[in-house]
Amino acid sequence: MTQSDPNGSSVERQLAETIKALAESEARFRAIADSMPQMVWSTRPDGFHDYYNARWYEFTGVPEGSTDGEGWNGMFHPEDQPRAFALWLQCLETGEPYEIEYRLRRHDGVYRWTLGRARPIRDESGQITRWFGTCTDIDDLKRSDQAKELLSQELSHRIKNIFAVVSALIALSARQHPEARGFASAVRTRINALARAHEFVRPHTESSRPTVGSMTLHAFLADLFKAYCDLKGEPRILLSGDDATFDDQAATSVALLFHELATNAAKYGALSREDGRVTLDTRRADDRFILTWTETGGPPVAGPPAHIGFGSSLASLSVEGQLGGRLERKWLREGLQVIADLPATALSRRRAAQNVA
Repeated sequence: MTQSDPNGSSVERQLAETIKALAESEARFRAIADSMPQMVWSTRPDGFHDYYNARWYEFTGVPEGSTDGEGWNGMFHPEDQPRAFALWLQCLETGEPYEIEYRLRRHDGVYRWTLGRARPIRDESGQITRWFGTCTDIDDLKRSDQAKELLSQELSHRIKNIFAVVSALIALSARQHPEARGFASAVRTRINALARAHEFVRPHTESSRPTVGSMTLHAFLADLFKAYCDLKGEPRILLSGDDATFDDQAATSVALLFHELATNAAKYGALSREDGRVTLDTRRADDRFILTWTETGGPPVAGPPAHIGFGSSLASLSVEGQLGGRLERKWLREGLQVIADLPATALSRRRAAQNVA
């Protein structure tokens, strides 16, 4: 017995030290969690909420322990509760991180937008032992974003009106100066092409967005080429190949390029005849994006023109100056072929910059 007593005392001391260390660790965790500006919470592996920091109770004003278990879901806006609870159950089942925006009821009854996030903690075998999460008040940021969006839509609306006013002024001037009617018509068509480009990429409300289509190159070009359909409404400029994401930085340059090509095709090329057609093939090749415009069924092509017109110069400027690509023209007898060789990032430079960052 005398030899077992020291061993027993040693075990008791180790147990006491372990309990003390755990208590100190929990105290440190609570001190850190209570000092954070975010609301911090934790659950058991099955999702049962059993801990909230002081910030949670300060924000919500509910009695301590009243939101344990599934009581937390009742703190959300009624419209957000089914969505939040369904996503939480999915994350519990799959172990995927939890992230969602919802409206959380503050102690004064006001609902504020909140970002909820949670990550699982796993043991050595990969089993989830706990979930730790945070709630961050993002209501001010949300309202700021909404105000910026409203301002952006207002500015866009004014720009759209400017296009219409400028086009009307040109038409009025042309009536006063008949000798400039051809020039005025060409300028108006270019302005209208820019207006269509702006209409496609401008900020839209939920009611206006469906009339424009998806933000892709093919959707943009299909809208731009509607003016060149045949009498039955069938397209005469046929799109094929790889589609691409598309943003406002590229819209103006692309609109000017293909407006010039389509206009010239309608005047002198394939679209000047009823059975003429144009194909536009778009292909991604490694770090390049190549667009090939091919005309067939139009008047035979004798060769390159004697001089380069304004439209051709504008097309070259759009590709080489604005998009950083190369433009090649082939004056084939069966029809003009134009190849625009662009960097793959040229059509969506904003997204490319975000990926790099």
